[in-house]
Amino acid sequence: MSDLLRAPAEIKYAEELDWLESVDDNPKPFSWRLSPKMVRLFVLGSERSDGLDREISPKWFGDRSFVERSIVTLASDRGLLLIGDPGTGKSWLAELLSAAICRSSTLVVQGTAGTTEDHIKYSWNVSMVIAKGQSRESMIPSPIMTAMETGAIGRFEELTRSTSDVQDALISILSEKYISVPELDSDSIVFAKPGFSIIATANSRDRGVNDLSSALKRRFNFVRIPVVTDKKSEAEIVRFRTEELLRRHRIELDVPPTLLDVLLQSFADLRASAAAAGSDDEKLESALSTAEQIGVLEDAVLHGDFFGERALTAHTLASSLVGSLARREPEDLAILNKYLHGVVEPRSRAEGGSWPEFLEGGREAIATLS
Repeated sequence: MSDLLRAPAEIKYAEELDWLESVDDNPKPFSWRLSPKMVRLFVLGSERSDGLDREISPKWFGDRSFVERSIVTLASDRGLLLIGDPGTGKSWLAELLSAAICRSSTLVVQGTAGTTEDHIKYSWNVSMVIAKGQSRESMIPSPIMTAMETGAIGRFEELTRSTSDVQDALISILSEKYISVPELDSDSIVFAKPGFSIIATANSRDRGVNDLSSALKRRFNFVRIPVVTDKKSEAEIVRFRTEELLRRHRIELDVPPTLLDVLLQSFADLRASAAAAGSDDEKLESALSTAEQIGVLEDAVLHGDFFGERALTAHTLASSLVGSLARREPEDLAILNKYLHGVVEPRSRAEGGSWPEFLEGGREAIATLS
């Protein structure tokens, strides 16, 4: 695993999955590697009441009901659509579910404007077709077709980013559970094996880009993943991801709780400002998601380790926040400058602590970018 830049969940947590499978005596749907109860436990982590001989770490932080409904959907014959704002952990939840259910989370199609039907059905090895003609051997199955043939979970990221033609091609797959290959005279139908399902994700901010047809919507169960607004839960997520980051980079650096509080409060302030804004021009382009908080902290930690005093400071944290969130000039810089003067400056005078240094770092970053 050390040779991989980012190991998929089934490799990263292979030891946990092996152990859970060895003690799992609950009924399993189809060819699932773990029972629904163990899938939930793998995703959300164990509790004392579970009575296990070892602790299972939580990997996704959210309401239990979202995970349970997702698992129930995958045990049915319907597809699962995880929908929510950017950075709410939709893709990570999809990866964890796939890893726990079939030990394969990499059968993924990425939805873009350039995604075609070939990406979700099949294409051809041109050199083999020229040499031997069209056959099953010269066919290149898509990740979705591979999932069908193996009874696994196929994933479709950013479904609403793909065109309506591509979305429509999913309808027959979800309904009929087979793909027809008319180019072949024999063996021309690929049937799905038990256990096959599709987990799709969609960004709620992409509404209107390529809206799903009513026919496709009927073939998915929707699970809406909300933005984490509870500070305690968000702090757990940021802390968990930061600890993973530090281990991956082999960095021995503490994240002071006071600076984590500053980061969380800053994002809470900026979200409140965005909610009260009268127009999009008065909002940051950033979604201000939990994932972006983690990105800001990662940037600050690495900067402090590489170029600072091997310590995280409020000054560096503010600089990283401005650098990460200022995507439009001059609009975003003006919004951040207003926040520093209208909120951070009074707070630094009233509360002290890390806020004065945070204010100074933010001002310097804005001056540099202006």
